[in-house]
Amino acid sequence: MKGYFITFEGPDGSGKTTVATEVCKRLTELGYDVIHTREPGGIGISEDIRNIILDPKNTMMDAKTEALLYAASRRQHLVEKVFPAVKEGKIVICERFLDSSLAYQGYGRNLGFDEVLSINLFAIDNTYPDMTIYLDVDEQVGLDRLQDRSFKDRLDQESLEFHHRVSQGYREVLRRFKDRITIIDASKTKQEVIEASMKEILKLINDQNAA
Repeated sequence: MKGYFITFEGPDGSGKTTVATEVCKRLTELGYDVIHTREPGGIGISEDIRNIILDPKNTMMDAKTEALLYAASRRQHLVEKVFPAVKEGKIVICERFLDSSLAYQGYGRNLGFDEVLSINLFAIDNTYPDMTIYLDVDEQVGLDRLQDRSFKDRLDQESLEFHHRVSQGYREVLRRFKDRITIIDASKTKQEVIEASMKEILKLINDQNAA
């Protein structure tokens, strides 16, 4: 069987972890070999980098340092976990990938979309996901959900202006990469969002098998 690399994207509070977890469970029940992972993180080195990036006490971190750390974490995650799993015919479901850096660092940190894309294309060897599911939720709804979290990492604690720029960044991501991105309305019930996500993933697999 062909392997697949599928990513879940969306602003904070869109429900990526909840939906991705349930999707992995259902795909496994259908007999698929599934790996659930996340960015930044997913393997030891990348998790260590994640802890540095998101530690609330690292307030002096430069924006370019942050972007480069994300790219470094992404590279290690790919070569150590994602690439081998896909090669073995597994389905890799990953929470966040390149698009998050374009939105958060490219727009949120004002580093520039193309500048952040450039350093990441070097890191990922121009490898894009087979499909990206974007969980679309109103900016304010996402921020309200964010406030309910008991622990807020360094990015969660950013200003409203920062999160507004991130939303603008995601709109640019959706415009530039519309061919690989499927938008799902995340304001619907959890079950509806999960069902919609499963439908799109199974369609991708069935279409590829029929080709």
